[in-house]
Amino acid sequence: MSKKQFKAESKRLLDLMINSIYTNKEIFLREIISNASDAIDKLCYLSLTDDSVGLSREDFKIDILVNKDERTITVRDNGIGMTLEEAENNLGVIAKSGSYQFKGEMDGSKAEDLSIIGQFGVGFYSAFMVADQVTVRSRKFGEEQGVEWKSTGADGYTVTPIQKDTVGTDVIMHLKADTDDEIYGSYLEVWKLKALIRKYSDYVRWPIKMDVQHQERFETGEKNDDGSPKYEYKMVTENETINSMIPIWQRSKSEVTDDDCIQWYKEKNRDRKDPCALVRINAEGTVSYKAMLFVPGEENENAFSGDNKGGITLYSNGVMIMEKCDKLVHDYFDFVKGVVDSPDLSLNISREILQHDRQLRIIGQNLEKRIKGELEKLLKEDKPKYQEFYKNFGNDLKVGVCDEYGRYKDFLRDLLIFYTSEDRQITLKEYVEAMPESQKVIYYATAASVKQAMSLPQCEQVRSRGFELIYLTSPLEEMVLENLHDQDGKTFCNVVTDDLGFETEEEKKAAEERDIENKELLDFVKESVGEELSKVRLSRKLTTQACCLTSEGPLTLEMERYFRHGPSEEMRKVRATRVLELNPEHRAFQVLKEAWDSDKEKAGKLSQILYVLAEMTAGMDVEDPNRFAEQVAELF
Repeated sequence: MSKKQFKAESKRLLDLMINSIYTNKEIFLREIISNASDAIDKLCYLSLTDDSVGLSREDFKIDILVNKDERTITVRDNGIGMTLEEAENNLGVIAKSGSYQFKGEMDGSKAEDLSIIGQFGVGFYSAFMVADQVTVRSRKFGEEQGVEWKSTGADGYTVTPIQKDTVGTDVIMHLKADTDDEIYGSYLEVWKLKALIRKYSDYVRWPIKMDVQHQERFETGEKNDDGSPKYEYKMVTENETINSMIPIWQRSKSEVTDDDCIQWYKEKNRDRKDPCALVRINAEGTVSYKAMLFVPGEENENAFSGDNKGGITLYSNGVMIMEKCDKLVHDYFDFVKGVVDSPDLSLNISREILQHDRQLRIIGQNLEKRIKGELEKLLKEDKPKYQEFYKNFGNDLKVGVCDEYGRYKDFLRDLLIFYTSEDRQITLKEYVEAMPESQKVIYYATAASVKQAMSLPQCEQVRSRGFELIYLTSPLEEMVLENLHDQDGKTFCNVVTDDLGFETEEEKKAAEERDIENKELLDFVKESVGEELSKVRLSRKLTTQACCLTSEGPLTLEMERYFRHGPSEEMRKVRATRVLELNPEHRAFQVLKEAWDSDKEKAGKLSQILYVLAEMTAGMDVEDPNRFAEQVAELF
């Protein structure tokens, strides 16, 4: 029996597969089981028209056999099997798929009805990641003779005829010796194999069976002193079905209620709280798929400690392809959990590597529309519940608005809500619909909290005219409004930095003349405060407050406050271009003016006090509170 060689290109591909294509060795079992499932699919399909098959659907199964002494794992199926010629063609030429050929030989309508998992003919070779020898013993339905294919890897293979009593295929993997880096022997443990089956192949449609030992209690026939029966414990081996076979998302709504789905979600994700939204999809058409998606009711405590807070698991015909597929939805929906199962996905040579193809894009687009629709429904029908969701995951939506230069802003804008008081949040659309006719822009103020934003002195004029404000609590929200640009044609106005639009031309001219008249005093105040102050001017926004702090340029005070708590020293030094505004109608300004005329030293101290008061009002940290207290005390 001479050894045959793989073709040169197949040898290179085999080496690449073993060392590069598959990134996770444990998936070898998934691939071999998937092939076994395909083989059963073929024979089951033939049994529909050929009575000589002699097997009913209940007879088909996949057995997993472990021999620790010989270090072998065997995956056995009672499927279609292979002839000697098919074994050589399908196993001796890498990337030639018997499943794909079988489907291609059928007419178009029947081919569409048959779901075949493996269509690239390479998953089988993943066995060489854990095995130093793979033996395949097979007998095709309708044939009297079997075949044995054996290989130790890239150095070649042998194919010989054998006698085999039953139809089907045995794949026998002799595991490599353990190393310091890899304990291959762990795959011989029943608990390990059960875990891999439940992780990757739980929803394969055929039962996957294993011998499993467990402890049972038996009566000995003797009695204890108190008359109770004596028991002894023995290890019992039972052949168990490991996989559940029928995924919950494949069942119709008449079979599985929403409550059943929610209970499954909570058990699967170990979540204490019900999800705030559930999306169930059964799509048929250009791309067919089923999906069951959940919007969590609370943020995962481990979201930022290595465990992704969300993730959609991708299946193809019940076989898990990717545990957390980041290609289905954009990052702004990455909090969504659930499953998508489609027979139409084009898989690359490794099931771990998905082609960025049209099918995946279509599924992703449809998922996002349904997720958005469910969230909009929640916002409309149960606003308190939506507000709780937004508290947990609103930042994902905000970042999404700003991502890729605002590419997704229009898709997400209706999901955004903003505070207009400490206990009220509304959408921008609701804000515009409630605007009085005389209001031309959307006013907003930013601070560390809603309460602090409401107390900003620059808000007084806006509220005095009966206009509502939006209160922002982070630089991210400022960036959101910057990317949105407007809402239904109404632009955004920052009450701290922008012109409120209330002054007439005559009032503007009078204010400019007043600035010129007080220029020397304003320059004096700036010089007294120091270099951290860029400009001093008379305010056109204040009504009751003595002073306020604002900024010029793209960097706002709220952004400065954010950078001050940054991770690097360079970031913490970033400062906004600060402007001190004084209320010319306030008594404090009159006292300052009188002191400037008669006592420059006192006027300098008053200037510094007013500046610190403005900092405090703006929510900024005071650099030297002790010095401020001393300056105030000296005035008495």
